[in-house]
Amino acid sequence: MHSEPAAFAPRVAQLLDRLTRIARELQFAGGLNPAQWEALRFLARANKYSRSPSALAEFLGATKGTVSQTLIALEQKGYITRIQSDADKRVTRLELTDQGRALLGDDPIVSLEQAAAELGEDVGPPLVRALSKLLHDLQQRHGLKEFGVCADCTLLCVSGCSEPTAEKHLCAMTGEDLADGELARICVGFRQN
Repeated sequence: MHSEPAAFAPRVAQLLDRLTRIARELQFAGGLNPAQWEALRFLARANKYSRSPSALAEFLGATKGTVSQTLIALEQKGYITRIQSDADKRVTRLELTDQGRALLGDDPIVSLEQAAAELGEDVGPPLVRALSKLLHDLQQRHGLKEFGVCADCTLLCVSGCSEPTAEKHLCAMTGEDLADGELARICVGFRQN
């Protein structure tokens, strides 16, 4: 039995649909398509465990074949490189090249960020919370993989999980120490708080 949707729900869906269409159109820029821009952005923000073709496919909600074509195009343009693991030759890590990092300086999605910044502190943070909840609920409803950052993950331990005042951070999944800069990186192993 479904309850009647809130009166504002159709308008929220319409506005999100329109915003995503505009954001997608903006990303046909710099000789790239939206999927290629999304891949570059993901690789710039992902931690070392998440910079793989399979994690990228999960994040984009795309097939491995589609992501493979995206990566081939980015590699041919000199924006990414593939690095084979010394420990396990089956594992490939993706890295942005200097050229790829420089291109992100011209990321067309920045105009959306600038418009969002103009919302101000009274609107911006509540909007982030609302959109985050909407994203979480949709991912749960459709069985989609959730991604997040280490700082918001239930697997983040502070000083071996025993001394919350210490400044040492540990990933309970990998057992490795995390530098402060890694706490804001996207992780494929993210678990929702």
